[in-house]
Amino acid sequence: MKDAIVVGGGLAGLSAAWRLRHHDVTLLESADRVGGRVRSEPRGAHWLNWGGHVYAGGDSATSWLLDSTGVDAVEVPGSLAGLSMNGTLLTGGRVETFPFRVPMSWRDRAQLVRAGLKVRLAVARYARIVARRRHESDAERQQRVYDFMNDRSFADFVGPLPPDAEALFAPTVTRSSADLDQIAAGAGVGYFSLVWNIGAGLNRNILGGPSTVTGTIAAALGERVELGATVHEVVHRADSVVVRYRQDERDHEVEARTAVLATQAHVTHRIAVDLDRDLRDALAQIEYGPFVSAAFLTDETSRRPWDDTYAIATPKRSFSVVINMSNVVHGHARERIPGGSLMVFAPAAQARALGDLDDDAVLDRFADDLADVLPGVGVAEASLQRWPTGSPYAFPGRGRLQPALTRRRGGRVFLAGDHLGTLFTETAVRSGFTAAQEVRGVLSASTRRPIPTPREVLS
Repeated sequence: MKDAIVVGGGLAGLSAAWRLRHHDVTLLESADRVGGRVRSEPRGAHWLNWGGHVYAGGDSATSWLLDSTGVDAVEVPGSLAGLSMNGTLLTGGRVETFPFRVPMSWRDRAQLVRAGLKVRLAVARYARIVARRRHESDAERQQRVYDFMNDRSFADFVGPLPPDAEALFAPTVTRSSADLDQIAAGAGVGYFSLVWNIGAGLNRNILGGPSTVTGTIAAALGERVELGATVHEVVHRADSVVVRYRQDERDHEVEARTAVLATQAHVTHRIAVDLDRDLRDALAQIEYGPFVSAAFLTDETSRRPWDDTYAIATPKRSFSVVINMSNVVHGHARERIPGGSLMVFAPAAQARALGDLDDDAVLDRFADDLADVLPGVGVAEASLQRWPTGSPYAFPGRGRLQPALTRRRGGRVFLAGDHLGTLFTETAVRSGFTAAQEVRGVLSASTRRPIPTPREVLS
């Protein structure tokens, strides 16, 4: 009998498996690669990227993971935020000044300033909410963040906006994968805090591309990673967990003392058939929004105005932001290295609007807008990635689900994933570590006494 089965080879599952690598652990991943929504590929000095792109530094679970795997990450240099709107490209300066530096009507500008002041005051409140307090747990802090302005949508909070004002707000909020009328007001304010406070801790790039860390972990686990393994049921037994899955057109069953389900919420709800009812109900209510992202390898040989800017918001385009993945390469090089790498992504309603177009048509639309946003850019390679369930977002009422998702329970199945918190890739890593620690506790105790199943705990 194995010590643990990890279901899901994304960042959360790989983090759990890494912490459990000295145990008898197997990781099952349904796709033909590990990484989940982390995906990059090297291209010489640059790398193409289609998924998660910035990571936490400082005293974070992500920093521990990178240090322990020997993967290098550096702080993003230069300016983290720019704007291209109404024919004007801004690549520096404080983001709060952008509305005064792009052309728009006085009516739009006045209403934008009024709404911006309201958001600015809310961001100040948010900063107090997210600040750590003495003797509190991560779970207590996370609950407070979810509860902040969780009773209405961001659109209800800011009120009606004229077209240019709404267009300028949208790229910041919709990066959540939700539209202004879908995301909770507090979560939308949190995104402005992230942008206005220059990363708020998520300001590091993984050298070589984010898949460097996921590939490094998978390589270290070796044959303990099984690809193309689609899990369809996870059930408790008295002293173990049974995982049933299909691989190579054959059905398989494996038994382990514990299991970590590092799958998206709707998948966990479907396969974990005997979790507590309140937990399964909470998982069923988690909302995900779509992304369509494209990676462009560029061929310039001389310096470009956007070299020092990491993210450029692009209101009223087919995508909402351009991410300069080569910002780190150029920012830390003595001489300008030829070429570059850009990622664009279209979230929420933008992504849904592209659903009826084939990949080539979407790439053509993106390339046309990219040429307008960054004049003189040259594309050497382009590739598209569609993420139908790109990111979980905090909708009005999301805070009420958190106690059921994080309550300590009996049993041998533990959950991990970015749907358990609001810190994106950091939540994925941290929840993977937490699940691994729970597994260690069960393995340590299993030699002393049986671990009750959820039904035994409730009876």
